Amino acid sequence: MKILASVVAVAAISAACSGGQAASDPEAGAAGTTAASETAASAAPRFREVTLPAGTTLRLRLQSAIASDSSKVEDTVRAELTQAVSAGGAQVLPAGTAVVGNITDVERSGRVKGRARLAYRFNSLTHAGERYDIVTAPLSHQAAATKGEDATKIAIGAGAGAAVGALLGGGDGAAKGAAIGGAGGTGVVLATRGEEVRLGSGATVTTRLTAPLTVRIEN
Repeated sequence: MKILASVVAVAAISAACSGGQAASDPEAGAAGTTAASETAASAAPRFREVTLPAGTTLRLRLQSAIASDSSKVEDTVRAELTQAVSAGGAQVLPAGTAVVGNITDVERSGRVKGRARLAYRFNSLTHAGERYDIVTAPLSHQAAATKGEDATKIAIGAGAGAAVGALLGGGDGAAKGAAIGGAGGTGVVLATRGEEVRLGSGATVTTRLTAPLTVRIEN
């Protein structure tokens, strides 16, 4: 009988212990679930890639001055975005993103003919410390024609010459004076260059991507 009582007592103690462990299992399960969630969150990617399609507009403000009478081919042209660029509901490139390019063609104004021109293209940008190569549409500027101004200079020269000639020698003198004055006006045109193309720091320009650009952004 004593042996039987001992066996029953041991069994009761074992059952009590099992019940206590079972009672604590829900807490252990909750802790395990929380740990698993934290692990999954830490394993989630911090960055993702977003692609800007060809045709995306880039509105820029020049950070360096360029001009047809001072810039040279391959000179660096620096600018920054004036407006953020977004895609898929996310901001990809913030305003202020640095953009860099080069002068691709330059010609200063000629004395006899030929208007000044200046062309350049942006080929890289920097975002979140990373440099990206970009392909953009070229930008070019050409000076306004000065033919009207040239004709005015010649006409003024001829008129002044005619007036002086008339005072000195009548009608015949006026004709000679006009010829001489016209020649003088032409000389002024030949000695004077036309307008140059100049864009100072702060000038705004717009270009567009001609090839897709994939950028890594933070989630």
